Amino acid sequence: MANALTTVTEFCETGDDVALVFDGAGTQRLGEPSNPEHKHHGPFESVRHLTAAVCAYCANAFDVAGQVGTAELPLTSELRGHPSIRQFVNDGYQVISF
Repeated sequence: MANALTTVTEFCETGDDVALVFDGAGTQRLGEPSNPEHKHHGPFESVRHLTAAVCAYCANAFDVAGQVGTAELPLTSELRGHPSIRQFVNDGYQVISF
C-alpha cells in the first residue's frame, strides 16, 4: 500500500488526473489506514478522494466489505462483481498495478 500511496501522491502533486482502484488482495486491509493511529493514515487520507473503485467481489471474498463501507470507499461491481479496468483504459487512464 505504501508504494501505491506514494505514487498516487506524486501524480497528484504534479497535476495529473489519477484514479485509485483497489482490487484483488489490495482490498484486504483497506479499513486499517482509516484508523488515525495507522502508519499510512496520513498518506491514505490525502488521496482517499481519488479512490474510484474497490472491487466488491474481492472485498466480499476477503470478508472486508464492511470495513470498506465503514471507510466510506466505493464498492464497484460493474463487471461480474469486479470493477471494469477496461472502462478506465477507455477513459484515457494508464493502468499501473502494485
